[in-house]
Amino acid sequence: MRLSSRSGLPSLLLYLGIGVAMGQDGIGNVTFNNAQLTQVIGYAALVVILAEGGLGTKWKEIKPALPAAACMAVVGVAVSVGVTAAAAHYLVGLEWRQALIIGAVVSSTDAAAVFSVLRRVPLPSRITGVLEAESGFNDAPVVILVVAFSTAGPVHHWYVLVGEIALELAIGAAIGLAVGWLGAYGLRHVALPASGLYPIAVMAIAVAAYAAGAIAHGSGFLAVYLASMVLGNAKLPHWAATRGFAEGVGWIAQIGMFVLLGLLVTPHRLIDDIWPAVIIGLILTAVARPLSVVVGLAPFRMPWQEKALMSWAGLRGAVPIILATIPMVNGVDNSEEIFNIVFVLVVVYTLVQGPTLPGLARLLGIGKGTEASDLGIESAPLERLRGHLLSVPVPEGSRLHGVEISELRLPTGSAVTLIVREGTSFVPGPTTVLRQDDELLVVATDPVRDAAEQRLRAVAQGGKLVGWLGLPGGQR
Repeated sequence: MRLSSRSGLPSLLLYLGIGVAMGQDGIGNVTFNNAQLTQVIGYAALVVILAEGGLGTKWKEIKPALPAAACMAVVGVAVSVGVTAAAAHYLVGLEWRQALIIGAVVSSTDAAAVFSVLRRVPLPSRITGVLEAESGFNDAPVVILVVAFSTAGPVHHWYVLVGEIALELAIGAAIGLAVGWLGAYGLRHVALPASGLYPIAVMAIAVAAYAAGAIAHGSGFLAVYLASMVLGNAKLPHWAATRGFAEGVGWIAQIGMFVLLGLLVTPHRLIDDIWPAVIIGLILTAVARPLSVVVGLAPFRMPWQEKALMSWAGLRGAVPIILATIPMVNGVDNSEEIFNIVFVLVVVYTLVQGPTLPGLARLLGIGKGTEASDLGIESAPLERLRGHLLSVPVPEGSRLHGVEISELRLPTGSAVTLIVREGTSFVPGPTTVLRQDDELLVVATDPVRDAAEQRLRAVAQGGKLVGWLGLPGGQR
């Protein structure tokens, strides 16, 4: 993890390398060639990863970006598939079915890979919102395309395929939003017997959304992402613990998936597919992705610098490698060649794009300056008192440092009741000054719970004068 952070490389390469080292060409000499098992485990891991991504998506940041992200996930994917498939057919010599499969497989971007190398560069929310929503949305149409191209028999006419994609996306979206809303309503109104059950319940609801979407012949991947996004913005009890649990499970899913994919590949068979992968990846990176960004974002006014960054930020992660197992399971001709090309393409261009993304952001003048860290406020319901107990840390860089209790100007009905500092707790007075690494316990009644949290976040971002400066979240 530390090596990944310093080098700017997504950690997926490390875990892929571990899997390859354990395989039959490595020191482990483990023979593994079960593509069907890899696909099943990969799908399960992808559900968990999408759930974790949806839970961490902030509605206020992603809402303005939804139209642009939807265009990128539909129109942009179509452009990328067409251009990449044409390059695979005319430049590499693959048959049209194999070329279309590769074009569809590599058109899915991976937000985890993008943000793992950009986490040291604060970006405008409109960029992160588009990239995050695009990666959450584009998995669904890409999976449908890959399955359609990998099915035995002739490929449907384009208008039939478009109709099927639209129907499955609509069903998945409706089920995801409904399951997310019902799950959030239930968790807010039913007190579970133990706080540790809330994270498990949230993940169970997200998995149920995927299952319901798949059973209804809709997009289960879109359903799980939207349901998780609804849950993530519903202000559920014990949310900090839930986010930590989801991140941990997400990391376990990614590590297991990457190691398994590394085991599945046979390195000595990759040699013949290196140049085809490099050629297809070059067209994808230099032509297809920029063209998809230009076409997909054509209706929206956005500076060219931001479009340039998003063009280069189309990192491919484990999702394309998982999707490359679909033609192997379906018995498509030359499916092993497809898998090898996709594997090499993902690794090579991650090595190229990953380390250069932060530098490109700075070169384009995007992401300069620093941002105050957000607060991880933990909420526990107090049913009998009709209130909430908020646990508020003061992290490094927070502008809560140096603010007096009275200067917080919390709404009536809420108060800081306790401060934990250097292992000692005490009841603060109006003139008590907050310090870095303090932890505040704030009691708030139901009607002012949201307003108290909003005020604390505003002060943490803008300082004690946030209200007088006219910034959002302040009180005068």
